[in-house]
Amino acid sequence: MAVSLPYSSPSSSPSSSFPPNISARSRLHASLSPKRPLADELVGRGLGFCVRSPQNPLLLFRPRRSVPDLGAFTADSSPALDTGLTTELDAVSRFSEIVPDTVVFDDFERFPPTAATVSSSLLLGISSLPDTKFRSAIETALAASECYKLENPTERLSCFCDKALVNVGADLAKLVPGRVSTEVDARLAYDTHGIVRKVHRLLKLYYELEIPSERLLFKIPATWQGIEASKLLESEGIQTHLTFVYSFAQAAAAAQAGASVIQIFVGRIRDWSRNHTGDSEIDAANRNGEDPGLTLVTKAYNYIHKYGHKSKLMVAAIRNKQDIFSLLGVDYMIVPLKILQSLKESVTYPDAKYSFLRRLSPSSAMLYNFTKEELVNWDQMSFSSAMGPASKELLSAGLDGYADQTGRVEELFGKIWPPPNV
Repeated sequence: MAVSLPYSSPSSSPSSSFPPNISARSRLHASLSPKRPLADELVGRGLGFCVRSPQNPLLLFRPRRSVPDLGAFTADSSPALDTGLTTELDAVSRFSEIVPDTVVFDDFERFPPTAATVSSSLLLGISSLPDTKFRSAIETALAASECYKLENPTERLSCFCDKALVNVGADLAKLVPGRVSTEVDARLAYDTHGIVRKVHRLLKLYYELEIPSERLLFKIPATWQGIEASKLLESEGIQTHLTFVYSFAQAAAAAQAGASVIQIFVGRIRDWSRNHTGDSEIDAANRNGEDPGLTLVTKAYNYIHKYGHKSKLMVAAIRNKQDIFSLLGVDYMIVPLKILQSLKESVTYPDAKYSFLRRLSPSSAMLYNFTKEELVNWDQMSFSSAMGPASKELLSAGLDGYADQTGRVEELFGKIWPPPNV
């Protein structure tokens, strides 16, 4: 994702923690009680890149198959331009930053990306591909003396994972001019100070490899404790990316915390709404004949811009081209490769360009009306009461998936450690 992200300086606040053997769903239920204080990645899965050059405004690429065939989506190489026409990809790229939902390991020289994400799923992918250039980053991590000297197996594996994430992230930072987003262990999602300590640990490792904080983002689940951790980190000038946002309460609280990036999953909200009822936020959108995912993005964007928050809004889980057309103007869109290919192959005529209208803008945000209940200074009690069943279930499912991936990485590292040279 090719972005220049702002700093903000929110204040600090408290946290809580849960025993590691409690499931994400149980922790969510407990954390939302007022009695307690309360990424496939930056781009959905693995790596996502937005590529620019002086000649063309947007260059996108697809992954190889087994890692795979690399092709390019490029505005100025499109045959349509030779006829004075343009493509839908050119048209939508004028309004929003388009980020391919892809995984790429090679050919960075030919298609230089501007930003990237490193996650547990990426580490699994690299570990399964011994020829990738990032394999040595993992092997170096597994040879780190500071880790293998640890007697506690859990601490040792956690150390290996941190080193591997940072080694791969540092390699990516040397290849891209923009930011690298690093996933924070989802098992810490309900432990504010645990998240902060983990980010400080990762940042220290990045500093040792001479990667400055302005090149980095840290991807944190949008639990109440994750949002509180974001607030603390942003107050230190450490950029955060809050993910698994499925409700207005999460989006608004994240904006108030000063999160640099807020990520909403449009398609997942829609999928939930097709099979469930009982969520007041989603039911209200359905009664109005609106798509609940698109409605949430619109409301969150307008809230951010109407009230002067610095957060950037990212949209993920896009299911079709109409999702893109309906959200033109949002800061970032993570777009599946099949949809990108369709956009690139669809020609627009000069008079058709006016059908591509900016749907979201700072000026239109000023006209949006919010209810009194939506304009609160979010705290744990208001946050808990506003979280409906959709956001609770989807957040829990996302956390369980991330935690499972991290566990698989640790299991893998436990099997292959020590490497032959240790």
